[in-house]
This record gives sequence, structure tokens and C-alpha cells, in this order.
Amino acid sequence: MEKINTTELYGGNGSLYDYYEYDFENKDAELTQSLHTMSLIVYCLAFILGVLGNGVVIWVTGFKMKKTVNTVWFLNLAVADFLFTAFLPLGVTYTAMDFHWPFGNFMCKLNSTINSLNMFASVYILVVISVDRCVSVVWPVWAQNHRNVREASYVSLGVWVLALILSAPNFIFRDTTPSNSNEDAIRCFNNFALSDDYETESVQQLQSFRHQAVIITRFILGFVVPFTVIVSCYAVIIHRLRRNRTLANQSSRTFKIIAAVITTFFLCWAPFHILTLIEMVNHTTDSDEILYHVTAVGVPIATSLAFLNSCLNPLLYVFMGQDFRDIVRKSILRVLETAFKEEETHSCTHANSMVTSCSKEQSVTDAEV
Repeated sequence: MEKINTTELYGGNGSLYDYYEYDFENKDAELTQSLHTMSLIVYCLAFILGVLGNGVVIWVTGFKMKKTVNTVWFLNLAVADFLFTAFLPLGVTYTAMDFHWPFGNFMCKLNSTINSLNMFASVYILVVISVDRCVSVVWPVWAQNHRNVREASYVSLGVWVLALILSAPNFIFRDTTPSNSNEDAIRCFNNFALSDDYETESVQQLQSFRHQAVIITRFILGFVVPFTVIVSCYAVIIHRLRRNRTLANQSSRTFKIIAAVITTFFLCWAPFHILTLIEMVNHTTDSDEILYHVTAVGVPIATSLAFLNSCLNPLLYVFMGQDFRDIVRKSILRVLETAFKEEETHSCTHANSMVTSCSKEQSVTDAEV
């Protein structure tokens, strides 16, 4: 069994989801098809739930709720997840067309950059939320005097700038090329060899170094550092809540939310980062047959979990809030009431003679209710 040497993309969603197209033996053709089907289902599910869920969050936090520090965090988190899920149809098309990229080189680069931007922006916004909650619990007086919407907006802008810088390699190294197995198909893949590299004798070494640098940097800055900060902040929060009896009534609910946040973050991202590290090591050293099959099956599944993180964020960070649920419920009821009133008025103003009878009918109906 021979592996593809180029880092051809398996899932079509940019270097954030760098699982590759493996050359399975014929006996694994059914497994390959199952992975493709699973990917399509997850992409579609993430697109529908992510666009709707994050769209509602943007609508409520951006236009319905009073501007606060928390709404600024939630709005930016929803925008990051919404951008990612809005680009998912490109991944659906790529996978459905048996990994043929029909959208051109620029869209290949842009799609990959948006995906990476989502990962870094959403992860570091979660870090900011954790630090903000920790500061509010440990230094409540300072937080009350210094936490404001303007400062939160500046911090959010800094997060987006940092995420864009960390995502720059995706725009630089992403490229399109004819497929090795099908000349009519175009792959969207990571091309770590720049044009000037071919004038040197160490092209493969440069490619390998850049590949490892991107994977390791993403693992450290996209998972290890954020996860460490998040866990540390919530550990401090839990310790402080246990010592403060005035917050005892809130402890149970807070512990549940904290447990859900940490568990979801870990389950969504840890498998993906760990398996891509294994794939990198297996790709740069003597290939191990068992590890090869483990990554071939495991990375698509781990990537699907990372996809679903964009759908779970609105549930964990916004929908748990009672104020948010109340506003959504009241807004929906207001829309429905307006629609009914317009229809009522429309049906009662066809002719002046009908107004009295319609009003009487409405009064009878109200009396019966």
C-alpha cells in the first residue's frame, strides 16, 4: 500500500482540517465511502445548526440586547462561528465531488484562511471570556470600575488581529493542483514549497520544516495555551466560589456550566490536534502501518468533532442565559403578534360594511376564549 506524498486535503476545509486523502486498499473502499458520507452529514448538520444558531445570537446580541461586556464577547464569538459555518457549502461541494475543487486558487486560499481564522478567533475569545469571568470573581471591585463596552471592543479587535496573523500561513501555503489519481480533478492542498525553493537542493527539507512548524504552532497556540488558560481560570473561579458562602446558591449552576465548557472544548479539539500530530510524525519518519490506519480513520472523525464546536458554542455560552432566552421568546412572540394583527386588519378593511361584523366576530371569539 502506497501513501500519497503530497498533503492533499481529505475534507476540503482548509489547513485547519488537515486530514488527508489516504490511498486505502480495495478492501477498505467501503470504509472510505463511509467516512465520506459521515463528512457530508456532519458538514450539512454543522452548516444548518451553525448558521441558524449563530445567526440568532448575532441578531439578539447585536440588535436586541443592551450593549454590555458579555454581549460583546458573545457577539464576536458568534461572528467567528458564523463565518466558518457560512463557508461550509464549499466543503460540502468539494467532498461531494470526490475532492475536486472547482472554485479556483483564490477561494482555496480564502476558505482555508477563514477556517483557521475561526479556530483562533473563537478559541481566544473563549480565553478572554474565561479571564474576564475570573477577574470578575477575584477582583469584583476593580472589574466593576474598569470593565466597559469600549475596552471589551478593543480587546475583541486585538483577538481578531492576532487570529488573522496566526492564519496568514494558510493563505500563503494553500494551493491548487491536478490530482495524482485523476487529472480532471483539482485538489486544494498545502503546498509548503515556495517558488524560490526549487533553486535549492533542500526543497524537501524546507517543505518538511514548514509543515512541522505549522502543525506544532497550531497545536501550541491553538490548543495547549488556550486550554491551559481556560482550565486555570475556572479552577480559580471554583476555588473562590467554594470559599465565598454568599455565592453558594450559584455554585451548582456555575459548576455545571464550567464543567460543560471545559469538557466540550477538550472533546472537540483534543482528538483533532493529537491525531494531526501523530500524522505529522508518521509522515516525516518511517511510516507505521498501524498508525497510518489509525490516523486515516481517526482524523476525519476528530475533524467532525471540531466542526460541531461551532454549533455548540451558542448553546454553551449564550442559550444557557435566562436573559437571552427571554429576549428570544419575547421577540418571536412580538413578530407573531404583529403578523396576526396585520392579517386581522387586512381581512377587516376590505369594505366599511364589514368592519362592524368583523369586530363583533372578534369580540365573540375573545369572549369565548
